[in-house]
Amino acid sequence: MIGVLQAGMHDSAYSLTEARVLYELAHHGEPMETGDLRGLLGLDAGYLSRILSRLEGDGLLARERSPGDARKQVVRLSETGVATYRHLDALSAEEIEQLLAALPEAGQERLVSAMATIRELIGGEREREPFVIRAPRVGDLGWAVQRHGDLYSREYGWGLAFEQLVARLMGELDFAGRDTGWIAEAGGERLGCVFFEHVDDGTAKLRMLLVEPSARGLGLGRRLVEECVRHARAGGYKRITLWTRECLDSARRIYARVGFVHESSERGVENGVEVVDEIWTLDL
Repeated sequence: MIGVLQAGMHDSAYSLTEARVLYELAHHGEPMETGDLRGLLGLDAGYLSRILSRLEGDGLLARERSPGDARKQVVRLSETGVATYRHLDALSAEEIEQLLAALPEAGQERLVSAMATIRELIGGEREREPFVIRAPRVGDLGWAVQRHGDLYSREYGWGLAFEQLVARLMGELDFAGRDTGWIAEAGGERLGCVFFEHVDDGTAKLRMLLVEPSARGLGLGRRLVEECVRHARAGGYKRITLWTRECLDSARRIYARVGFVHESSERGVENGVEVVDEIWTLDL
């Protein structure tokens, strides 16, 4: 779609590889050894030499002996080369802008997220951005309901009725009063949530803990639970309770490590699946 396989990038006289040489030299900002340029681009020495000869013939760059080692050659862009790079860069930005303009904001977010997923899965391990815990913003509540419905349907088969239940519980929270919540995110991507419900002056409830599969094992769930407990203590509550299910092993381990105690169990059915509901309590 962006024409990288055409003879010339953006209807110019230069191929993708030639434009990439201009890009790397422009971003390097100073003369660059041809050996370093070849290694960066993964090009055959003869192929790179022909590209440099052509660009030099067009007046876009100059080659000279390295001041540090006369056996080596360095290359730099000329003023014409810099101007040519900037023109190609502007055309590239304009083309991408036109492609994205046809997408609504939500579609643009999906596109960027999909590109990041491909890079993560194929490109190997990357350093993970640190997560932050923040207060809910517009759009977060709907996201939390949707992710609960989607994840628990795929992982446990709980279906539409469970999502309706989560939506009802979310709708009962009074964010203008003493109820609140926290969203965990990294790089602008939501990774988890937990909510706090005021019952009375002595009792609160921990509600709707969720951690995205991609973020599990990072300690994020415990961090969210601890934030909820810290808030309850600071508010002078005497105890905090929660509802979970026996099959949610990871969540139950977090609750136990934070100090919650399993108080009671009751068998039930969710979308034809047998479940065991549990109440856990933490005395503060």
